[in-house]
Amino acid sequence: MTEEAFLTRARRSFHSALLASVLRTDARGVPSNADKDSTTSVRIAMNLLAALGTDVQGQRLAGQISGRQFEEICTTYLRTTFQRLQRLRPGEWEIVKGIGGGRLALAQFDQYDHLAALDTAAKANPQLAAALGTDYLIKPDIVIMRQPVPDVTLNADEVLVDAEHARLTSLRRINNVKPILHASVSCKWTIRSDRAQNARSEALNLIRNRKGRLPHIAVITAEPLPSRIASLALGTGDIDCVYHFALDELHHTVQSLGMGDAHEMVQMMIEGKRLRDIADLPLDLVI
Repeated sequence: MTEEAFLTRARRSFHSALLASVLRTDARGVPSNADKDSTTSVRIAMNLLAALGTDVQGQRLAGQISGRQFEEICTTYLRTTFQRLQRLRPGEWEIVKGIGGGRLALAQFDQYDHLAALDTAAKANPQLAAALGTDYLIKPDIVIMRQPVPDVTLNADEVLVDAEHARLTSLRRINNVKPILHASVSCKWTIRSDRAQNARSEALNLIRNRKGRLPHIAVITAEPLPSRIASLALGTGDIDCVYHFALDELHHTVQSLGMGDAHEMVQMMIEGKRLRDIADLPLDLVI
């Protein structure tokens, strides 16, 4: 008998955690990730829920509570899976939900530490403040960071570095003590037009304000409507990719329900490398 793959087990555990908390149906049978005012959204969400497992009834949670619980479950999933891939991406990693640091949260990372100096300068100069704006004041939902590597580790097998050269790279702890932002992951329990634009704005600000390596920029969503997923997934230049919490089930659902346009849209996003499953994310983050 073939052994079940780790990522398959992790994906099932991820769904079980959602079913035990945020993914539920109300008294009318409407799933919590559906838009109750959209018949199509409800039909797709109901079939997704049936494909995932037990239907749990309960009061629909407030939007902010649903979002926070979804973030927590996504964080646990990434900790479990990404850290299991250490042999593919060795290093000292940390996966954190809701990073501290207030309005200058990004400044704690190597690529963005200059933002603190910009903010200080802007406070002293109103004209500069007006020019800079506040676009760089971003707090990602989940971050994956890597700590700089001490020379003793780099030179463990052979002498790779010395005191004379490679004195600007951020990877060496002798040069840099701040963590390196490896990935920024945005969690969208559902997608509305304003939330889609918010995710894009955050991504573009991460791109524009960095000095050095661009972190991975990903979005995880449980949105059932392909058209709303497309509002975020289509296009290039900002988000790496959108990861659906149950893409296989979504693909099968729109096909089995005879939703030709929706099925075509899902297929287009998959083939265009704009939409992937939650199980793909840990491996993509290793790249």
